[in-house]
Amino acid sequence: MKRRNFLGACGIGLGAGIINSASSLAKADSKVESFPKFSAEAVLASEELHAKGLLTSLLPPALKKGSTIGITAPASGVDNGELQEGISLLKASGFNIVIGNTITRKYGYLSAPDAERASEFMEFIERKDIDCILCARGGYGVMRILPMLDFSMIKQNPKIIIGYSDITALLVAINRLSNIVTFHGPVASSTFDPFTVDYFNKTLCSNQLIQHDAISKDTVASPFAPITYSDSKIITLNSGVARGTLTGGNLSMIVSTLGTPYEIDTKNALLFLEDIAEEPYKIDRMLTQLWLAGKLQQCAGIVLGQFKNCEAQRITGFELSFSLIQVLESRIKSLGIPAVYGLPIGHVKSKMTLPLGVNAELNSVDKTFTILERPVMLTS
Repeated sequence: MKRRNFLGACGIGLGAGIINSASSLAKADSKVESFPKFSAEAVLASEELHAKGLLTSLLPPALKKGSTIGITAPASGVDNGELQEGISLLKASGFNIVIGNTITRKYGYLSAPDAERASEFMEFIERKDIDCILCARGGYGVMRILPMLDFSMIKQNPKIIIGYSDITALLVAINRLSNIVTFHGPVASSTFDPFTVDYFNKTLCSNQLIQHDAISKDTVASPFAPITYSDSKIITLNSGVARGTLTGGNLSMIVSTLGTPYEIDTKNALLFLEDIAEEPYKIDRMLTQLWLAGKLQQCAGIVLGQFKNCEAQRITGFELSFSLIQVLESRIKSLGIPAVYGLPIGHVKSKMTLPLGVNAELNSVDKTFTILERPVMLTS
């Protein structure tokens, strides 16, 4: 794609550069469509609740021209070459880039020791010159640093935090314990193809114009234009319309945090799930664990993303298996709540950016999924 088109919704041009982090490690192809008319009332209701301060999730400031994105590796590490494409596009789009020291570190299957990863993440949280924390990749390791994070400090410094896969544990924990909207979307090593960029723009950037009231002279935001994804290829598991607070992420990570202070809250939620390289019986086991924990029954609806390479492999002695879709149907249909399978969420090249902590709607009859609320705070 042409770089000048990247993040066009932010009004961003050329000229930004990389800023090296000064921290010391020693310190511990589908369109976005207009919102369907049938849910206009839900949109207005959500906007009114935000205006009255009745919604608890804090909105981080939107990205705009000149914003600074900090790239850190709170889980596994990366090779510098894996980041170059993403960094080049972000720089060409007018963002400043801060590269964390954990990016160049290697510590087994982790990017760096736990204390160093936690310290750098908290440093990026507290730095006023960093507007967004973009995780370098997933892999493994976020769970190990959760007890080292200061969730009160994170709440005092709301900013965009984005990633997926192993980063799910971080996103869910911060959304719950700091009451900040977090974002399930690309990591720095992802491919920023046009579809991914489109959802990145519409979800994170200040593409909603700031207007000035002619009478009061106050600065006001234009009405939020909800973001809808629709695809006739989506598989409906249960028909219906569900609205709820959006939450979710990688199934393995969500199950791994059950019984901890960082576990997911699914009450009245629109839950989205994805995974990679897990046999159908493992998907069955994890969904069953969520069911036994009462998490699935509390949901308003369920949105299943991509389960890449999760079909059964032929192994001697285990030739018989249910297919992935059979497992999903057997675990989800009996819940009787609206549910679909097949959205571009997770380990796929073209992926959506989803905000955890805002209201969304699933219409499994029309096969549409809509973000109903503004996920970022607009600034003039």
